[in-house]
Amino acid sequence: MPKSQRDVLQGTLDLLVLKVLSREDLHGYAIANRIQAISDSALRVEEGSLYPALHRMEEDGWVKADWQKNDAGRRVRVYSITKAGLKQLAEEERRWADLTAAVGRVLRYA
Repeated sequence: MPKSQRDVLQGTLDLLVLKVLSREDLHGYAIANRIQAISDSALRVEEGSLYPALHRMEEDGWVKADWQKNDAGRRVRVYSITKAGLKQLAEEERRWADLTAAVGRVLRYA
């Protein structure tokens, strides 16, 4: 992924993770896969970025994690969004809309 795409993704990682978790509870690997699938592989979240972000969001109270067993009987940490996380998601979506509108204005500048 080119550096510019990584920078954009890094700045929007919380937004993407919270949005995915607002639909369903998932373990980390599944979160990364879901983001990649929904974006038609345009966005890839690396483990080195995802897990520190999940831990930070857990400390901030935006997500909570519970140990569960997957279908293969393996223990995995499953993340779910909290009420505070839903509030943060709304704020992140507002910021994203403001940012994309501002970029659009600059791109249309003649």
